[in-house]
Amino acid sequence: MKVAVVMGSDSDFEVMEDAIEVLRDFGIECEVSIISAHRTPELAMEFAKTAESRGIELIIAGAGCAAHLPGVIASLTTLPVIGVPIKAKPLKGIDALLSIVQMPPGIPVATVGINASKNAGLLAVQMLSLKYPELKEKIKNFRNEMKEKVIKKNKKLEEEGFKTFRS
Repeated sequence: MKVAVVMGSDSDFEVMEDAIEVLRDFGIECEVSIISAHRTPELAMEFAKTAESRGIELIIAGAGCAAHLPGVIASLTTLPVIGVPIKAKPLKGIDALLSIVQMPPGIPVATVGINASKNAGLLAVQMLSLKYPELKEKIKNFRNEMKEKVIKKNKKLEEEGFKTFRS
């Protein structure tokens, strides 16, 4: 199992780090790169065209502003691409979200929320779980752990009351 996590700029790393962490927590190997669709188009093309031959099964691509990186990569490979719109000034990520989610027919990019690379990582795990059954069990356990945390917090809230509750 190998996923590529690519971002348009080093300033995107802080956001994309959550996806890398999720993948590693689930035992998925990551290849991490900084590639700009606009400043290094040849590198983006080479990356996308050779991804499958490098053992990549899925690509998570994050970018801000015009956010063409996920779409450019998706246009050059048949591997699934998950786009992460990154919040940048002045439009606070709305421009990136629209650039990624509004792909033309025939070149889909799965898109998560602005700065939501953790969800991109979890979506990658779910997609890969179709091929790797051990991931299906891990994602079920992850969700059960989330459920138990909520139940525990709710019990604490009930016991302490809303005026004194702090999670």
